[in-house]
Amino acid sequence: MIQTTLEYEGLKILAPAPEHFQKILSPPALKFLSTLSRTFTPRLKQLLSLREKRQEALDHGELPNFLPETTDIRKSKWQVASIPPDLQNRIVEITGPADPKMVINALNAPVKVFMADFEDSKSPTWSGLVLGQLALYDAVRGTLTYDNEQGKSYHLNKKTAVLMARMRGCHLIEKHITVDDEYIPGCLVDFGLYFFHNAKALMDKGTGPYFYVPKLESHLEARWWNDVFQFSENFLGLPIGSIKATVLIETLLAAFEMEEILYEMRDHIVGLNCGRWDYIFSFIKKLRCHPDKLLPDRRDVTMDKGFLNAYSKLLIQTCHKRGAFAMGGMAAFIPIKNDAQANQIAFEKVRQDKEREAQNGHDGTWIAHPGLAPLAEEIFEKHLKGPNQLSVMPEDRITARDLLTVPHGKITEQGLRNNIKVGIQYLDAWISGNGCVPLYNLMEDAATAEIARAQIWQWIRHPKGFLEDGRKVTIELFRQCVQEEILSIQKEIGDNRFKQGRFKEAIEIMDKITTDPNFVEFLTLVAYDYID
Repeated sequence: MIQTTLEYEGLKILAPAPEHFQKILSPPALKFLSTLSRTFTPRLKQLLSLREKRQEALDHGELPNFLPETTDIRKSKWQVASIPPDLQNRIVEITGPADPKMVINALNAPVKVFMADFEDSKSPTWSGLVLGQLALYDAVRGTLTYDNEQGKSYHLNKKTAVLMARMRGCHLIEKHITVDDEYIPGCLVDFGLYFFHNAKALMDKGTGPYFYVPKLESHLEARWWNDVFQFSENFLGLPIGSIKATVLIETLLAAFEMEEILYEMRDHIVGLNCGRWDYIFSFIKKLRCHPDKLLPDRRDVTMDKGFLNAYSKLLIQTCHKRGAFAMGGMAAFIPIKNDAQANQIAFEKVRQDKEREAQNGHDGTWIAHPGLAPLAEEIFEKHLKGPNQLSVMPEDRITARDLLTVPHGKITEQGLRNNIKVGIQYLDAWISGNGCVPLYNLMEDAATAEIARAQIWQWIRHPKGFLEDGRKVTIELFRQCVQEEILSIQKEIGDNRFKQGRFKEAIEIMDKITTDPNFVEFLTLVAYDYID
């Protein structure tokens, strides 16, 4: 274990804490973190244990369904609390890691909201996390600047997008901080430091401490977060409801409890979001022992088909029924500068996706690159008759069966090889400190890498995991393709970049999480051991 560099009443920092870090790691902030951890970690452990029990039931043949014990919540009349003025129009939101340059560019982008990410697009290196918190601290106060190696300076505009922050999922610990000699949950670190330092400053500016909550699997976990929020508001002497959150519906089980999640967080919640990439991963993970739930190539698993189409429409119905926003999913495409034809094709796919979202009734959407903002804004403004579509209610009756319908498609060698290349290159970037990587004209993050490795795992394990040419996907075929694709990667990126990378370790991780007979819950749980 790393020698303690900073300690406060039972909380220990097990990593370097130079003087400039201590603006964030101040004694009052550390006291708040330790209080949060002592109050809420025991209950979080129980909730994570419940996840394991639910997975065991699914592995033994059960299928998800709407909860009979919460029927009264779904049938009774209630609404979420009022939504602040600066969150009434969210037609285009951009997301990206909480890094200084990204924070400046995203807040300056022509969008309504920027979600500063400590989760899927952020590799949780110690220095990266603290520098990210420092960047947001300065951004809230309008003082954030950044100078690159070429001497170019970046600064914030006078008018910027509304700032939101996303903490890590509940399953990840922060290995650089202990409280009473136990690792603190990473989500409490990300939430706690941002909230403690910025909540009052944000409210003084007429906005507030706004969050995206990831990877919930049940309304009980939503209740836990609501209690964290209320406790934190009381700690700083803020009115209940000062915190406003949007919950990402990016797990299969959460889709069956959307109304209950809204209900549990009704004082704090303003909407739900279709976290489509993690949702595909969750579909594979939760139904991993069900051979009839085998998914085709990722390119065939689209939002207009099967379980994804159903969950998008149910999310809109549920949110609008309760006065909450229904946010659309991420457009992962990025502009292609050196190929006009490919760029036109990519933009057309984005257009079709955003047209579908706006027509269905979503109140806004996500993009990964500011170059897509004008297109997304144009489409939503064309369909919206106001700042949002809360009055739109899809009439489709969505059933449990709809939420479990597998789209038609093929398993192809190209799909297998693409998954391998994306998975290995993303892991190389993640363990090197970069959690957001442009690959093959898409912005990839941990969620898309999870799909890549989970699909291969599923194809290997199930009897129907055949390529369209008749070959069975096996561990041997996977490893053969890895050896061939690593040569392709080396050729694509060049010898120098390849030698500077951590591809040997990335292949090691990819092999472990793909060939292990027991499904690894999150690739980040394995890869976290490889970063500082």
